[in-house]
Amino acid sequence: MKSSQHLISVLLLVVLSSLLLGCVAPALVVTPTAGGADPLFINMTTDDPHRANMALSFGMKQLDLGHPLTVFLNDKGVFVGTTVNAEQFAEQQKTIAALLEKGAVVYSCPMCMQHYGVNEADLLPGILVSNPDAIGGALFKADTKTLTW
Repeated sequence: MKSSQHLISVLLLVVLSSLLLGCVAPALVVTPTAGGADPLFINMTTDDPHRANMALSFGMKQLDLGHPLTVFLNDKGVFVGTTVNAEQFAEQQKTIAALLEKGAVVYSCPMCMQHYGVNEADLLPGILVSNPDAIGGALFKADTKTLTW
């Protein structure tokens, strides 16, 4: 008897939840949206070509929509921004160059560069070696949104 009452209670809860979510909730839900010029900070930790392409392409779309963009090549992401890996990351490096040309800022992590043996002289033109002030200034700027790949 108790288990059937429990089952009925659960089913009733599911039906009521469905009705509320399907009919009432959409009118009450406020969807957060980025402001017209909210900055975007992308922390790119990957050297996987597909994931790097996703991060950079997403950044390009948002930059084109008017969002100032900072890309932080972090951990293995530093490999994507080096001339040494130009063949492996040709598509991604083309996107980085276009981002820089459109006003994005791209930083490379110095600790990661040192760890993986990446030399500053091997960075693509326009990529800056980061420092805490530069990264903090971009990351903690008012209304900044962040994503990581």
